[in-house]
Amino acid sequence: MQKTIAFQGIRGAYSEQACREKMPDCLHVPCKTFEDIFQQVEDGLVDWGMLPVENSVAGVVSDSYDLLARHNLFIVGEHYQRVRHCLLGIRGARLEQIRTVYSHPQALAQCHAFIRQQGWERQAAYDTAGAAADLLQRGNPTEAALASALCAELYQLDILGQDVQDSPLNTTRFLLIARDKAQPSPDLPCKTSLLFEVRNIPAALYKCLGGFATNGINLTRLESRPIPGRHWSYHFYLDFQGHPDDTDCQLAMEEISFFTDSLKILGCYQEASNQME
Repeated sequence: MQKTIAFQGIRGAYSEQACREKMPDCLHVPCKTFEDIFQQVEDGLVDWGMLPVENSVAGVVSDSYDLLARHNLFIVGEHYQRVRHCLLGIRGARLEQIRTVYSHPQALAQCHAFIRQQGWERQAAYDTAGAAADLLQRGNPTEAALASALCAELYQLDILGQDVQDSPLNTTRFLLIARDKAQPSPDLPCKTSLLFEVRNIPAALYKCLGGFATNGINLTRLESRPIPGRHWSYHFYLDFQGHPDDTDCQLAMEEISFFTDSLKILGCYQEASNQME
């Protein structure tokens, strides 16, 4: 039976492009929201979910981290997707006609300088591909959408501008989530992701991180997010290069446990080979 992977958005979304590159032989299942991805995976309706977590220009995708804390799923892989935004208009529209541009807030942020230079109004949409599909339905030549070149083909739109993102190396990091843990070989380059809450004592976070420094372990990500229902309380997401079975990693994780009220391994997985600098 063909394996399945869920992504947020409709056909042509960058998340689908990530699925195509990372899992080309799978059936790709569109979902309305990030929450729907988690629910599909938890219910066993799909094998994996493709979840964007950070962008090299616009920063963290906070909803994704919040959902990782609330759901009992595991990170089993990562993928770096180059994002090349196109400005799309209805057939026959001209660049000088455009007054308003629609897209996902992340895409609007990634093209901030270009939009400001043009003096256009920005309108947020739930998805880049959805913005393109809606543009076709409205048929207004003064409106445009920021989306992929694939969307121009799928939704019969004209490309009015290519590579309009502010950074030529604009890249989104995706995490692959599943119901069961991955079992990467310790001989391969691995990453491990942790979720923890520090104790309310002086320098607790500093002490948590000290074990990684003294054991020579490279941290690649540290993110704090508020804990729902507990004002001014935070938990932390941490990614490091290494396998939990490595002696140095075991020592670092043992030290971090002395200063936390909770510690969870979200996943250990093979480090992506396509990371963009």
